[in-house]
Amino acid sequence: MSGFSAEWLALREPYDLAARDAGVLDAVAGAFRGHASIAIVDLACGTGSTLRAIRHKLPPRQSWRLVDNDLGLLAQASALAPSLGRPPQLTVITRPVDLVRDLELALEGPLDLVTTSALLDLVSPEWLDRLIVEAAARRLPVYAALSYDGRVMIDPEERFDRELVAGFNLHQRTDKGFGPALGPAAAARAIERFEHFGYGVVHERSDWVFGADDRDIQDGLFAGWAGLGALTMGLAADEIAGWLARRRAHLAAGRSSLRVGHVDIFARPIGAR
Repeated sequence: MSGFSAEWLALREPYDLAARDAGVLDAVAGAFRGHASIAIVDLACGTGSTLRAIRHKLPPRQSWRLVDNDLGLLAQASALAPSLGRPPQLTVITRPVDLVRDLELALEGPLDLVTTSALLDLVSPEWLDRLIVEAAARRLPVYAALSYDGRVMIDPEERFDRELVAGFNLHQRTDKGFGPALGPAAAARAIERFEHFGYGVVHERSDWVFGADDRDIQDGLFAGWAGLGALTMGLAADEIAGWLARRRAHLAAGRSSLRVGHVDIFARPIGAR
């Protein structure tokens, strides 16, 4: 799959944390209330942000298996883990796994919960079904957070906002390593398919919300959209450059705000204990 830099993951982590829906996370916690221990696998873990975000909601003894294909990100996740607690309360192992080829390997062994963040919009319908089938065969609940759903609201509005967001949404459907990606359709597709395979699903919006002080992440997003514009929407280079200059002027003046739509899902096999 296409990788993400550690710098980008660090920049987005506090916004991811703020965006996670409390009700969905409470549903995850409720599924394991009264349990003394839990074993979790986190797919496409990056530097371990899901672990840091939700460990306080889970039973006191936790065993985490962090899975990614990026050795550099796994090294950072491993280095950060000791600061979170010591065994026997918290144990963390990292595993380099190619989830395209070896998803089943990632799910091997005793497990109670599968987690992932910002992944489902990058995968193909076929890979999503594969994940759900494998989870269902093991009767495993799945907490999938922060799937981008295509909603973007920018203030103040500018000419070409709509075109460049549409270009980004088109690009989200291109192959990220798992085949042509679901992109903004991922959350709705995941809900439907989990239910089809006998899961009860709790889901809510978990939008990024950026205000005037959140300049770095807004600038990173605007620059990324501008970089894709010529590839996806046929806008002229000077039109895209002008749009980016106007957006950056709003940022510099402290008058830019942005909402980017995401969805959190907790899917639990019906009848699970």
